[in-house]
Amino acid sequence: MSSNFYALIMAGGSGTRLWPLSRQSRPKQAIELIGSRTMLQHAVDRLGSLLPPEQIMVVTAREYVKVLASQVPGVPLENFIVEPMARGTAGAIGLAAVHLHHRDPEALMAVLTADHYIRDVDKFCCVLSAAVQVARDGSIVTLGIVPSFPATGFGYIRRREPMSEVDGFDVCAVDSFVEKPDAARAVEFLESGLYSWNSGMFVWRISRIMGEFARQMPALYAQLQTIEAVLDTPRQAEVLSEVWPQVRKESIDYGVMEGAEDVVVIPVDIGWTDIGDWSAIYQLHRPDEQGNVVVGTTHIGVETRSSFIQGSKKLIATIGLEEIIIIDTEDAMLICARDQAQDVKLIVEKLQEDGSTEYL
Repeated sequence: MSSNFYALIMAGGSGTRLWPLSRQSRPKQAIELIGSRTMLQHAVDRLGSLLPPEQIMVVTAREYVKVLASQVPGVPLENFIVEPMARGTAGAIGLAAVHLHHRDPEALMAVLTADHYIRDVDKFCCVLSAAVQVARDGSIVTLGIVPSFPATGFGYIRRREPMSEVDGFDVCAVDSFVEKPDAARAVEFLESGLYSWNSGMFVWRISRIMGEFARQMPALYAQLQTIEAVLDTPRQAEVLSEVWPQVRKESIDYGVMEGAEDVVVIPVDIGWTDIGDWSAIYQLHRPDEQGNVVVGTTHIGVETRSSFIQGSKKLIATIGLEEIIIIDTEDAMLICARDQAQDVKLIVEKLQEDGSTEYL
């Protein structure tokens, strides 16, 4: 891969849906959710055959830099882009983009994330390499995941007929980005064969994304220009702290992608999973004969089926449970229905309201 290609790993999420294992001091991207590697380590490992660590950047919150940097010592500390506060994916990507533009105005940039699990790493590297070739000619490229079921928790991309083929992958013009559908529309999307899941992975020339910020989000573009003007000067921290609180929260999908010109999608099946909640973690394991997945603990179950049980030292015994999640940590235990795994964040919100910060 060329010396002017860089990968940005988004690693700023708090992971509230993975409480009580994910905490403020050690969020989901910093914990071992799959095997013995953390989510950030998996994200960096995947790029090993494409890029040296010096060309990998990580954007995250200030409070996470120390723990994340210690996990990927090969990535230079100056490659950690620090957001003073969360301002959505448009702001995070924009902040990293001006740092990269300052370093190399001709750079190509892949936007990836630390909360995805990808089973077929070889194919992922091949499609990313193909996407770089397409982006080099000026298009904005997104990777669309071939849907395996009618998901209602993902956004979708409607594509047109293939316009070209690169390294065996179809390249299709994007017809539209579609918000998360209801169950009936999700079935229609799946049956049509014209839709991909929106993975949130993009590749573009740095000049191209900066042009889209200028055209579609002029206020953010002006703020980013103010920040870039003082990079590597004594005023960098001062100006960032002044400008960043004024940045409007916005996602890259709403802020840029839905209105961007010349956007193409490469549909691909790479064994992709969005690690958004405990139900997603369950799906990544092979269950036993009763459909249960047990991680890190000893479990004895009577009439217990299709459940996910994770703990450490204690024996966990269950009777008459079905499709339940149990997460046991040293100071907190979560018990919930698998189909309500998305609602774990409500527990975190209640703890915040109650001032129970020791459990956050």
